[in-house]
Amino acid sequence: MTHIYLDAMGGDNAPNCTVEGAMEALRADKDLKITLGGPVSEIEPLLQDAGDVRDRIALDDAPEIITNHDAPVMAIRQKKNSAQVRGMLMVKEKQADAFVSAGSTGATLAGGMFRLGRIDGVERPALAPLLPNGKGFFCLIDCGANVDCLPQYLPQFGVMGEAYMRCVQGVEKPRVGLVNIGAEAEKGNALVKAAYPLMESAPFHFVGNIEGRDITADQADVIVCDGFSGNLIMKFMEGVAETLMGIIKSEIYADARGKIGGIIAKPAFRRVKKRMDYTEVGGAPLLGVKGVVIKAHGSSNGHAIASAIKQAALMARKGLVDAIESEIAKQLNQ
Repeated sequence: MTHIYLDAMGGDNAPNCTVEGAMEALRADKDLKITLGGPVSEIEPLLQDAGDVRDRIALDDAPEIITNHDAPVMAIRQKKNSAQVRGMLMVKEKQADAFVSAGSTGATLAGGMFRLGRIDGVERPALAPLLPNGKGFFCLIDCGANVDCLPQYLPQFGVMGEAYMRCVQGVEKPRVGLVNIGAEAEKGNALVKAAYPLMESAPFHFVGNIEGRDITADQADVIVCDGFSGNLIMKFMEGVAETLMGIIKSEIYADARGKIGGIIAKPAFRRVKKRMDYTEVGGAPLLGVKGVVIKAHGSSNGHAIASAIKQAALMARKGLVDAIESEIAKQLNQ
């Protein structure tokens, strides 16, 4: 049985939505067990409707809470009775298979680095969310863990993203691209120009530079960039999707003809929204640490938490950490 440790107090809508998401995930997957970490006095009353799955829910009393106002590294060092510390340690000690949190991104990164530790040879762990490209999803790595990068980090991001898409998402030969302002190898800033030849010699299928307009054009399964650029790309995509859906809704209700057309097209709009909805994906894996860690969106609702748990369970079952260790070792031995 796959065991997930869930930070029950992490996120804007915790603990109600985290508990709700845990119950949804358990009802969808009979081979799943979840430990809810946080103050038991706040979590236990929310389990009144968990009768059918209650035997697969454990509570870990973690009274200290790490907030977005805490200094991440200091909080991980000092708040040892927080869910983010206790959960990471349970994964490290093989008492849990994965850790999921919608709480502080900085604390999740610090916990992964200092409580789990990096995979041998990995210089910087990276966040790698799945984003829609019209035909499916691509992996964007890094989306914010490393805002300042050295050239040698980027091919490692590519190795980790390639392993994730191949082992977990089932892409047979993932295409790996490098975000740049032009397709030519000589284009870009000092970072990407220095990283390009390293990407060419790395042990994956490198398809070259990917311009901003082609990020969603299904030209690569893994798109590599520094965390500063990646965070801008991810949040810009979220904003554009939300704006477009708002414009479409506004125009539909602008006149009678639009309303009639909207009624006819409603099933199609619903499918489009589902394909663009981050709650269906789950969260961003923290790749490069010695354990499965998922950072869910801070505003996650119950369904998003359930999706993050599903994603974490799949990563654990597919042996992603071992796969990344193997691929990094190959890169180092080239």
